[in-house]
Amino acid sequence: MPRVRLSLPILASFFALYVIWGSTYFAIRIGVESWPPFMMAGIRFLLAGGILFVYLRLRGAALPSGRQLAGACLLGVLMPAIGNGLVTLAEKTVSSGVAALVVASVPLFTSLFARLLGQRTRSIEWAGMALGMAGIVFLNFGSNLSASPLGALLLILACAGWALGSALSKKLPQPSGLMSSAVMMVSGGAALLLASAACGERLAAMPTLGGWLALGYLIVFGSIIAYSAYLYLLSHVSPAAATSYAYVNPVIAVLLGMSLLGEHVGAHEWGGMVIIVSGVLLIGWKR
Repeated sequence: MPRVRLSLPILASFFALYVIWGSTYFAIRIGVESWPPFMMAGIRFLLAGGILFVYLRLRGAALPSGRQLAGACLLGVLMPAIGNGLVTLAEKTVSSGVAALVVASVPLFTSLFARLLGQRTRSIEWAGMALGMAGIVFLNFGSNLSASPLGALLLILACAGWALGSALSKKLPQPSGLMSSAVMMVSGGAALLLASAACGERLAAMPTLGGWLALGYLIVFGSIIAYSAYLYLLSHVSPAAATSYAYVNPVIAVLLGMSLLGEHVGAHEWGGMVIIVSGVLLIGWKR
């Protein structure tokens, strides 16, 4: 197999995955101070997906078929809507760094759902799942999550939704390339805005400048640029390299939360991160 040349686009894409996706937890925490959570997440994905869809159509991308549209819409509900929407809601009561630590367990849930959908699971992967789940339990004994059991539950449900979507993405028909992300974001954003209306969310006051900047950052950098970078890496480097953001994002989020928001991360949180990341590493371990 030829070695991958670390070109500027590949390095820029890794930067987007590691730093930008890691910083979105910080941006969400700033945003929910001004925006209702489902409303903010819905606007984020609807605008990001709509902009990407129009851009792709202007570039000549084909419209998805009915089956592709249905598959991408289902993934949009599971991943942007449930996966990211519940994280946004949880960050009303849970610090951004701790939210990122819990979300680091997504590969554990993904492996579990893949096994339930018929994929063969190796012994080392079972060990990784068990270790990672133990890390989540350990993390819940820390002061951050024990003070907000609802926030902890929302984060676990968010991980399950994103992981189920990731596992199903290999089986469901969907548009090729970035068009899949565009449709997923539009459908996920629409679902989140429906949830916002059903929950009776209302803007109590005009969002602050920080709230607007956080929303803009999430739309442009967190969704359009980072999603595009992820798909670019999937087609140019190994899957293990492309998904290595799962090990780095929690560290970036914790450091930003501690330095810019004054969030406290104690021994339970650091210990939980080490255990969860160790479990994820076991799952990705090659034969």
